[in-house]
Amino acid sequence: MTTDNDNILDTDGLDDAQQLYEHFRFVVDANQEPLRIDKYMLDKLQHSSRNRIQKAADAGFVHVNDRPVKRNYRVRPGDVVTLMLDRPRHDTTIEPEDIPLDIVYEDSELLVVNKPAGLVVHPGVGNFHGTLVNALAWHLRDVAGYDPNDPEVGLVHRIDKDTSGLLVVAKTPTAKTRLGLQFFNKTTHRSYNALVWGNLAEDSGRIEGNIGRDPKDRLRMAVFEPGSDVGKSAVTHYRVLERFGYTTLVECVLETGRTHQIRAHMKHIGHPLFADERYGGMDILRGNRSSSYRAFVQNCFATCPRQALHARTLGFVHPTTGQQMDFTSEWPADMQQLIDRWRVYINGTTKDTFADN
Repeated sequence: MTTDNDNILDTDGLDDAQQLYEHFRFVVDANQEPLRIDKYMLDKLQHSSRNRIQKAADAGFVHVNDRPVKRNYRVRPGDVVTLMLDRPRHDTTIEPEDIPLDIVYEDSELLVVNKPAGLVVHPGVGNFHGTLVNALAWHLRDVAGYDPNDPEVGLVHRIDKDTSGLLVVAKTPTAKTRLGLQFFNKTTHRSYNALVWGNLAEDSGRIEGNIGRDPKDRLRMAVFEPGSDVGKSAVTHYRVLERFGYTTLVECVLETGRTHQIRAHMKHIGHPLFADERYGGMDILRGNRSSSYRAFVQNCFATCPRQALHARTLGFVHPTTGQQMDFTSEWPADMQQLIDRWRVYINGTTKDTFADN
């Protein structure tokens, strides 16, 4: 499968008189160890491949400090790395769009929104319109000082497109700074509900493992040894809420907020999220081989055709008043129906059926 980020790196070479347009710019961190530029850019251009980056460098499209470099150039602290291409970059200006929002709470400093599954949070490759950020731009279009293109206001954190649930949005720079510090210092409270494959052995547990891009699939995250130099440290706590024999409803609380953290960690311990296609959850991983059971699971996939993950609770201190703010979001209809189906199924099955599952 190809993506727009893959396609922008397709090139047949650079003509001497060809005009170049800047597509991406990165400033190398002060603590960055010397690293080949193709490896450095691979981490930054998450939907691309090392081979395409190398071809772009060979074609003269990768620049450091305004000069083209070869694929084996090693980046150093302070280097300004740019990807220059022979066509203008897509206009990424965020435009207001009249998209319905489920506003849970709102005041002059912030709002809390309940995002539905299927809504992309922020414009990006392949999703330049129809996002939560576009909807917020419309909702806040009359708020003085709120500019959806200003990174000092707006979303404080994110959740995946096909994850539903609560997000907090800052209307002012002060609110975003103070809320951002709470996330950084891990003083916020966020819990998720997830339906996972399998019958977890323990009623609660702690998963620790670095999370980084899967070298075999750049759209997926993988788990690496804690303390290693691969990926970023991540810790997830889980607690069993309800058991359905072949699946389990769990609550997950994050110590960290890495990309796909719950999805990658649960996959890592052998319990992928139900219907999570990216991490193998669309396969029938537990249960018997009967046609009736397979039909039941396929019906469940159709009921909730996305990873069964919901950002259920969100807690933080109000950035201005200092008041503790706590919010809870009920399961959306697809997840409620999915869990109801499993409840009905287990009530009609003997416990012995689920041995060793």
